[in-house]
Amino acid sequence: MKKYYTRACNFYYGSNSINKIKKKIALPLNGNKLISFDCIELITRDSKKIVNINKIKKLPKNIKKKIFSDLNNITKKKKFNKLKFGKTPILMGVLNATPDSFSDGGKFFNNKLANKQIKKLLDSGAQIIDLGGESTRPGAKDISPQEEWKRIKDKLNNLNNKKCLISLDTRKSFVIKKSLPYKPGLINDVSGLSYDKEMLELLKKYKIPFVIHHMQGTPKTMQNNPHYKNVLLDIYDYFEEKIKLIRKKKIKHNNIILDPGIGFGKNLKHNITLISKISIFHSLGFPIMLGVSKKRYIKDLSEINDSKERIGGTVSSCIYSSLHGVQILRVHDVNEVNQAFKVFEKLQFN
Repeated sequence: MKKYYTRACNFYYGSNSINKIKKKIALPLNGNKLISFDCIELITRDSKKIVNINKIKKLPKNIKKKIFSDLNNITKKKKFNKLKFGKTPILMGVLNATPDSFSDGGKFFNNKLANKQIKKLLDSGAQIIDLGGESTRPGAKDISPQEEWKRIKDKLNNLNNKKCLISLDTRKSFVIKKSLPYKPGLINDVSGLSYDKEMLELLKKYKIPFVIHHMQGTPKTMQNNPHYKNVLLDIYDYFEEKIKLIRKKKIKHNNIILDPGIGFGKNLKHNITLISKISIFHSLGFPIMLGVSKKRYIKDLSEINDSKERIGGTVSSCIYSSLHGVQILRVHDVNEVNQAFKVFEKLQFN
């Protein structure tokens, strides 16, 4: 039986969006009337077709039923724990307590420097701090759970007194168990909860919110010729299967975030396809997070104009993602991205 996928497209913004919703010729994206759409892209493994929302009723009954179910997920307001989604995405500031991360490895290994960076990220507008003690850059080797915990313990203690959501970037149940007294608000496991067999039971027991992240392979192998039949639909199916598994494990809450894993087992074409068509994942019904900050695809696209910071490519990717309804952006340069959004918000939603 042919499987159909629904992607919202042809977006409107600001007062134009509100007027179109009032006239019932567009639908709000994620319950946000400042972003709306009047078309969907109906996709299968061998075809795709743009359909105006007012012509969906003319489609065959079985297809129509699937689309209306997807539209319910696409248009509903997304909720997650204590976060409140607004006009522009929530910023997750990255804090790598590692000697070898691709962007800032070694810079915040020292506790004093890490504390300064925490303050800088929060003062710049981050609502979430994503703390990690193990590098997951391409080619990275595993470290022991004990070493990972040693790297983040003091940073976590300092974060515990700050007004922010604490996210732990870890694949290991040992690290989570050790962190429980600090009440982490989110587990960001890049393995998609598959590295550690105890992970799902632990998340179930303590009802900790988490990210379902996609990665092909492991950090050590993920960039060794990544391959997909259809990267967009393969990852959509992956999320569906993970959600089914989570429900089978009796995890009933909806404090779940989806991250397609830009740069994690993807080449340039894969990354561009995922970012440009990111709105397909809204039909799964959960908030979407993207980590586009300083990624390799920016270098590949900018070629001789690449800089170590890659701030220009990061900012443009963040703004594009926000126009397609992404709710959380994981970034290193919070101040620069937040500044861009403050200006963009005034220009776009006036």
